[in-house]
Amino acid sequence: MAEKEGAELQYLKRYYEAAGSQIIVLYGQKHTGLTQRTTAFCQGKSVLFYRARPCSEREQLFLWGNELRETGVRLAEYPSYSELFQAFYLKQTEKNVIIIEEFQNIVKQSRDFMPSLIHFLHAGEGSCRIMVLLCSTAIGWIESSMVGKIGGAAREISGFLKIKEQSFFDMVRYFTESTRTQQVETYAVLGGFPGLWEHFEKGLSVRENICRFILSENGFLHEEAPGLVARQLRETGVYDTILAALAGGRQKLNELYLHTGFSRAKISVYLKNLMELEIVEKVFSFDTEGREHTRKGVYRIRNHLIAFYFRYVYPHLSRLAEMEPEDFYETYIAPDFRRFVSGSFVEVCREYMGYLNEGKQLPFVYTRMGEWAGKIGDIDIAAQDEEGHTIIGLCSWEKPVMPYEDYEWMLFCARKARLAAEEIYLFAAEGFDRMLMQEAEEKKNLHLIDLHSF
Repeated sequence: MAEKEGAELQYLKRYYEAAGSQIIVLYGQKHTGLTQRTTAFCQGKSVLFYRARPCSEREQLFLWGNELRETGVRLAEYPSYSELFQAFYLKQTEKNVIIIEEFQNIVKQSRDFMPSLIHFLHAGEGSCRIMVLLCSTAIGWIESSMVGKIGGAAREISGFLKIKEQSFFDMVRYFTESTRTQQVETYAVLGGFPGLWEHFEKGLSVRENICRFILSENGFLHEEAPGLVARQLRETGVYDTILAALAGGRQKLNELYLHTGFSRAKISVYLKNLMELEIVEKVFSFDTEGREHTRKGVYRIRNHLIAFYFRYVYPHLSRLAEMEPEDFYETYIAPDFRRFVSGSFVEVCREYMGYLNEGKQLPFVYTRMGEWAGKIGDIDIAAQDEEGHTIIGLCSWEKPVMPYEDYEWMLFCARKARLAAEEIYLFAAEGFDRMLMQEAEEKKNLHLIDLHSF
């Protein structure tokens, strides 16, 4: 995470040190650490900060003006945006920073905001330099609607910086006292969102954290998953229905149609909206010659906390209201939890392979990686270089000790996929049975990696 943060801060620093004034759009999903990035960047700088509310333009002007009046600035009760910007005390000797969080709440209601901001920046050229950070967690709106909304003003934007989710190994550096198993389980529940990590208490088991902060009515994360959907989308009943169906294993469009009763066209539109928000993703099989054996693209919940909520909490809300969190966990979560975590373990293994690839620690450097989704079985990792040299891999979490039979089945799937693998990587939560270890001694292209070797 420190490396990513460093690159992001360097990006902002380059614009800050550049001549003239700039507008930077800084955006990312909620809990990715937007505010933390801007706080770190603005240390020692002269800053005007405002967090926009979802309200009318008149109310927005009143609220912002009121915040400035509290600092001693003289303003009308309902100032214009130009008056608000002019109220910012501009020092002549250094560059100033204006941060507007959730700026989409202003732009959606106002035609005057962007023209006023641009005029203010141009009018100040020669006498002062200003860097404006327009921040937003509405990633779907930023990437699909913002330019259309602001029109020609988009040409005045100097740069875009998207704050992405952190990796598993970033999270490992946060939960340093946890075991590797606990770290994988935590990642399966919270994903790569530092803003969520801080609400799991270090020193507690994953079970205790889930009971205390997700299942408990007073837990900070109790309403967070449905809230992430409701804050960004209308008709939450439709979205919740689709997410519940996905969490229940209905990943194909026809399966969603049969379960929900919604038309295929309607489901496709709602899935598109969920994908724009990076809540859902569509996964395609690794492209091979054995296309006739592959499944068509399937949909999966990408956001880990939302996947956890709709898999365990949403279907049993009535029981959760009647039961103690610990009893609910043992009844509805514990029997299935290893299976739930197994999908995230595959993500972790792919990330580990990515590190090996970047460090040129593999037999060759692959240029593309994915999964092979077959009609009879899957291959968790499929990677090739530009010349077609192939790596395949299998990840075993549900079965902590990988049996030889699973390895044989993967080889059968590879033949169906027409993947001639030069190298094979097997990942297991705890270890491998005796036959597999003997096989690895005999075959130099077979690599066994358990979780604690990471």
